[in-house]
Amino acid sequence: MFIPYKYNIKSITSDNGSEFACHEVIAKKLSCQFYFAHPYSSWERGLNEYTNKLIRQYIPKKSEFKNYNDMIIQQIQEKINRRPRKKLNFKAPIQIFFNLVA
Repeated sequence: MFIPYKYNIKSITSDNGSEFACHEVIAKKLSCQFYFAHPYSSWERGLNEYTNKLIRQYIPKKSEFKNYNDMIIQQIQEKINRRPRKKLNFKAPIQIFFNLVA
């Protein structure tokens, strides 16, 4: 999914979940560095934690994801990506993304 944007990806930082067991393959295909946050160090993945907080405005903790269909998830994704951020000089992430890949 990231291959079309590989020249815009400098690094990936993840937690230590088993879903990243093939991190070497991902890093090689994207030609980027792959880092792991230390356990219980959520501040090392600040943007991810902030994004989780935004998602929780729409999907409360302990909710079953099976109760949310693809259309609802897409709507939530669009709302979050179109929301201006102070950190981005009040631009939306979607604006920044498309300016980078254009």
